[in-house]
Amino acid sequence: MRPVTREWLAGLRQRVAASRRGPGPAGPAGVSLQAAAAVAAERMILGAHLALWIDNELLPLLEERRASSVPEADASPAIVITTSPVGINVVDETFARDEPLRASVREQIVAVTEREYRDWTKASPDPNHLLHLNHWSWVKTSVPAARQGEFTAHPLAAGETFWLHRTGTMGCGAERRFCHLWRWNGATAALVRPFIAERVRRL
Repeated sequence: MRPVTREWLAGLRQRVAASRRGPGPAGPAGVSLQAAAAVAAERMILGAHLALWIDNELLPLLEERRASSVPEADASPAIVITTSPVGINVVDETFARDEPLRASVREQIVAVTEREYRDWTKASPDPNHLLHLNHWSWVKTSVPAARQGEFTAHPLAAGETFWLHRTGTMGCGAERRFCHLWRWNGATAALVRPFIAERVRRL
């Protein structure tokens, strides 16, 4: 990483560490208020995705960035993973493992919530992603009733709800954005359909 990238990443880590020392749902270790079964299911979804992303996509993304025609972009960028408090723990545990690929990028990685990321990029903007790439992976566990009409091809059983797993990457070529539909029954989560097309992004 270039010195300016190291400084940008260190600033993000310091800001996040300071904010997590205060009260709030994220807390110092990503405390979740969800039921244990829901936390376990979210960990399963996010952990499986993260493993696949690291093993199959991360290095090609970094190679794509190195081949970019933007000379100002750092070829070894900070890698900001935006996720939920549960996902922060998954990321931290994953990159703590003594495996060559994970170890090779460990110093570039930081896991934060979307709010933490937005707050930092307002204070220290990098709008063209010259210093960092952003990969997001989080599960929307409360899909509004207004969205149910999109999923009529996949009827729910009594007591079931939909979950949406949203993922994507910015900062390496064209933006990548995906969504996967899951079914939650209060005890387990099951994939209903991968790579669905969402009509809206904010709900």
